[in-house]
Amino acid sequence: MAASTNQLENLVLRQSVLGSRRLSNYLVAGAVSIGGIGFFLAGLSSYLNMDLLPIGDATNLIFIPQGVAMGFYGVAALLLSLYLWLTIYWDIGGGYNEFNQETAMVRVVRSGFPGKNREVEFSCRTEDVQSIRVDIKEGLNPRRVLYVRTKDRREVPLTRVGQPISLSELENQGAELARFLGVPLSQMLKQTITWDRW
Repeated sequence: MAASTNQLENLVLRQSVLGSRRLSNYLVAGAVSIGGIGFFLAGLSSYLNMDLLPIGDATNLIFIPQGVAMGFYGVAALLLSLYLWLTIYWDIGGGYNEFNQETAMVRVVRSGFPGKNREVEFSCRTEDVQSIRVDIKEGLNPRRVLYVRTKDRREVPLTRVGQPISLSELENQGAELARFLGVPLSQMLKQTITWDRW
């Protein structure tokens, strides 16, 4: 029984992909929420002429134009924080990559916004996979992405969006995947112009 389970595990490679539920997103959403509440309460304090903030005194603000501006920025920040919290709750971009030798299928599944297309899925046969491509761009805005390239020239990203993963982890994932599928691993390296060349 253990041998057959091990063989089944060797036939399926499943990689989970982290979506919006990252620590950095929690920190940004929290900071925007606190700032939005502060600005909104400052604008409301200047309108009601009573101090609603635990720190500072917002009653000295003149409602027009200072209180209106503070209230506007507070409402805008609260709406932005609502959007950020909802993307975290829905785990936008999260999902998995599944490479199944038993069914000869490749599935890339990601979560989107609620609606009829909540789950975005790409699937193809393993024989249609031409190669695994590693795309590395260094510079101020680095990009490190792993793609599966099909024979009809489509390229589907396999790594998470946002913060780039380390080079060693990216190369290990790419090599493991290329070995599992029996396809070549290609690399595309883009160098950006650095200021020390000027």
